[in-house]
Amino acid sequence: MLYRTNAKSLFITSALVSWSLLLANVLLAAESLRQESSNGLDLPFVNNFLIVVFIISVFGFQRMSADNLKGIDFIGYLWNIFAKGGIAAYLSVALYMVYRMVTNYSNVQSPLLLHMVYQVNFGLLVLFLAKAFYVWRQLILYHKNKFIQIAWDWYEILLFATLILTLLNFNYSSLIFLPLLGLIGLYTLFLCTNLKWVAYLTFNKKGRSLILLVAILLACYIFADFFYNFADSPLLVIDYTDVGFLLLAMFFVALYTFAAFLVALFSLPTSSVFEQKSEDLLNFQRLSQSIQQGQSEKQVYDMLFESTVKAADASAAWLEIFKGEKKDEIELCHQLTIEEEQIKRIRHLLLAYNIQHIDYINNNLDRNPGFRDLTLPWKSLIILPIKSKKHLFGVLYLLKDIEQGFDRETVNVLRTFTNQTILTIENLRLVHESLQNERYKEELKIASLVQDSLIPKKFPSDSWFEISTHAKAAKEVGGDFYDFLQLSESRIAIIIGDVSGKGISAAFHMAQMKGIFHGLMQQDMPPSEFMKQANSALSRCLEKTSFITSALYIIDYRMKGFMFARAGHCHTLYYNSMMDDTFYFQTDGLGLGIIRDKSYNNHVREMYYDYNPSDVMVIYTDGIVEARSPANEEYGEERLRYMLTQTYHLEAEDIKCAIINDLEDFTGPTENLYDDQTLLVIKFKPTQPSE
Repeated sequence: MLYRTNAKSLFITSALVSWSLLLANVLLAAESLRQESSNGLDLPFVNNFLIVVFIISVFGFQRMSADNLKGIDFIGYLWNIFAKGGIAAYLSVALYMVYRMVTNYSNVQSPLLLHMVYQVNFGLLVLFLAKAFYVWRQLILYHKNKFIQIAWDWYEILLFATLILTLLNFNYSSLIFLPLLGLIGLYTLFLCTNLKWVAYLTFNKKGRSLILLVAILLACYIFADFFYNFADSPLLVIDYTDVGFLLLAMFFVALYTFAAFLVALFSLPTSSVFEQKSEDLLNFQRLSQSIQQGQSEKQVYDMLFESTVKAADASAAWLEIFKGEKKDEIELCHQLTIEEEQIKRIRHLLLAYNIQHIDYINNNLDRNPGFRDLTLPWKSLIILPIKSKKHLFGVLYLLKDIEQGFDRETVNVLRTFTNQTILTIENLRLVHESLQNERYKEELKIASLVQDSLIPKKFPSDSWFEISTHAKAAKEVGGDFYDFLQLSESRIAIIIGDVSGKGISAAFHMAQMKGIFHGLMQQDMPPSEFMKQANSALSRCLEKTSFITSALYIIDYRMKGFMFARAGHCHTLYYNSMMDDTFYFQTDGLGLGIIRDKSYNNHVREMYYDYNPSDVMVIYTDGIVEARSPANEEYGEERLRYMLTQTYHLEAEDIKCAIINDLEDFTGPTENLYDDQTLLVIKFKPTQPSE
C-alpha cells in the first residue's frame, strides 16, 4: 500500500513538473517567434520528451487509481468517466469561449494567451483519455479469461510503444508507420467487442447509461474538433495532432464508447423481457429447492464440484468433506490440477492465518507475503464452506491463474450453488430420518400439495377449442404431468409426460421437466428441437436408470393446424370429423434420457396436421391403456379408441367423463392403482371466430 501511495505521488509530481516545463518552453518559443528572435528555447526534442513524460505520468496515475473501483456498479463507472474526465471537455469549451471573448473585446490577437489555452486543453485531453482508457479497461476485463487479459496487456504495450515515435520526432503518418498504426487500429476493433457488462444492466440503468455514453462521445468530439481546428496552425509552435499515441487513445475511447452505446441501445427493447424471465427462472429455482430431489450425498458433491468449477472457470480446485461425529476426519473427495503437496502447504498457511471454515476471497495472492512464498502458479483464491447453522459438511477451494479472478457476480453464483448443496444434503438426511418415523406420511402430504400446485387446474378458455383433463396419482405423489404455455395470441404449447417409476422420485423429475418446458419454450422452438434440448438437459440430472416419455403439441389457431413430436410417449388418439375416422398417429420417438448423447437427435420426428372443426384429440399416459381389470386384462388402446368413436359428438368434458367412467367400470371399485393416470381431451370447436 505504501508503494502504491509513493508511486501515485511520484506520478502526480512528474505530471505537474513536465506540464509546467512544457508550458514554459512553449511560451518562450512563442514569444521568441513573435519577436522574430532566435533566443527562445524552441527545442522539438525537449518538447517531445516533456510530452511523453506528461502522458506516461497521467496514464500511470490513472492505471493505479483504477484498481480502487470495485463491484458491478457499471453506471458508477460511466459516471466516473464523465465526472472526472468528460467534464474536462466542457471546461475546455468554457476556456476557449473566454479566450474568444477576450480577443474579440480587445480586438487584439494574443499568441501567448492562445498558447496557454492550447496547453491547458492538452492537459485536460490527456486527463480525459487516461480516465476513460482505464475505466474501459476494467469493463473489457469484466468476466475475463486469460486470453483477454493477455490481449489487453499486449495492446497497452503496443499503444505506449507509439510514444517512441513522438520522442524521436518521427512523423507517425509516414508510409513506414501507417501499416503499424493500422494494425493497432484493428487490434482496437477486436478489444471493443468485449461488452459483456452491458448485458447486466437493467432497463432503467441502460437508459441512464445511454445518456452518459452520449455525454462521453460529445466530450470526444469537443476535444477532436478543438485540436483539429488548430492543426498546422501558423500561430502555434506545437501541434498535438502529430502525437500518434493521442490519436490512437482517442480512437479507442471513442470507438468503445460508441460500441457500448449501440449495444445498450439495441438491447434496450428486450431488457424488461429478460429481466422478467430471469425473475421467473429464479422463482422456479426457489420452488425446486423446496422439493429438491434426494440423490446420494456423493452425487450431490459431484454435481457441486463440477458446477462450481465450470461457473468460475477455475484453473484448480479441491473439495474436502468432513467425516465422523466430531468432524475430525477430512476426506479429499475431489481435486483438479493441483497436487496434494500444494494442498497441504495452502492448508498450513491458512491455519497459520486462522482462516478455517469461513468465506474467504483473495484476488491477488502475490500481494500476500505468505502466499507469495509458496510460489503458487495461481493468482486468485476463494474458499466456500458448505455449512448450515448446525452442521459443517465440507469446504470447497477454487483457484484461478489470473488476478481479480472472482468478481462479485461469480461469487454470488458460487454461493448459490453451495447453498443449494446444503439444502439438498439436509433434505437427503431429513428424508432418511423421516422414513424411520411417522412424519414421513406428513412429508408426503406436503409433497403432494406442492406437486398439485405445479399442475394447471384449467387451460385458457377461448372460442377455438375446448379441453378437459383428468389426473390421478397411484401414490401420494406421482410422475405424470401436463402443462401449457401461451406462445402468442394464436399459438399454445401443450405438453404431457410420464416419468419412469412412481412416488417421490418421479414427482421430483416431474418438477424438473416442468421447469425445462417453461425455460426452453420461452424461445418458441419447434417440438422436435425442444425434445433434443430437453434430452440434453435431463441427461445431466436424471439417474441412469430413469427416463421420461413425453409429447409436445403446438396448436396454431390461425393456421388451423398443429405440429407435434413424441419422445417415446403413448400414440395420440385422433378423430377426424371430415373423414369420420378414428385413428392413432403412428410417429417415431424415443424417451428422454435413454440415449444421452447427440445421436438422440436421430430418434425424434416432427409431424404437422391440419385440424377440422369438431375434430377430437385424446392425449393420455400409459396408466390409462395399461389399467387392469380384476381378471388381469388390460384396458388397451382398442377399447379407448372404441370409446372415442361412441362419444366424439359430445363436448370435451363429456367425452372425458365417459372414458373415465368406462375405465373405472373396467378396473372395478379397487382403490389400488398400478400406475398414475392422466387424460387430456381436446375438441376443436366447429365455429371459428372471424380473423
